[in-house]
Amino acid sequence: MDKKKHDAHQHDKKAEAAQDHVELAQPLSDADRIKELEEALAAKGLESAANWDKYLRERADLENYRKRVQKEKEEILKYGNEQIILELLPSVDNLERAIDHASADDPIIEGVKLTLTMLISTLKKFGVTPVETPAGTPFDPAFHQAMTQVPSEEQEPNTIVNVFQKGYMLNDRLLRPAMVTVAVKP
Repeated sequence: MDKKKHDAHQHDKKAEAAQDHVELAQPLSDADRIKELEEALAAKGLESAANWDKYLRERADLENYRKRVQKEKEEILKYGNEQIILELLPSVDNLERAIDHASADDPIIEGVKLTLTMLISTLKKFGVTPVETPAGTPFDPAFHQAMTQVPSEEQEPNTIVNVFQKGYMLNDRLLRPAMVTVAVKP
């Protein structure tokens, strides 16, 4: 029973305190009320400006994300076959070597030439082109890999003397550099 009396007494005290609080609150004058509302409006204006700034930043981030995804998608379409093409290039090299080292009267060479022609035309359809490196071309480290240097009086220094292996481009990107011999002064 004491607990119920104690709880009831506590409840009465809280009710009296709340009533005293209500009695202490006096109505604000119109000027004070206007000032309070203006301050609240200014605070909401700042909050609104901050939210607008966040919105604009998020829109810009979303637009940048869309552009980045579109660019990545285009690159995948353009260069997605790179690995398989790199695996096919040694076959092209071997077919070219077979043709270079075979005798002209061998009838099998015609089949090898046709196979090589078909393979090269298929690679061209996918944007693969050889890096042109005739003898006498200036050496360019962006497209050529120097395997050896040989002294040469017939050619200018820093020009290509011989090509060990053709280089290839995939669209506008170097797929494999040409392996070459470079001339130096004797």
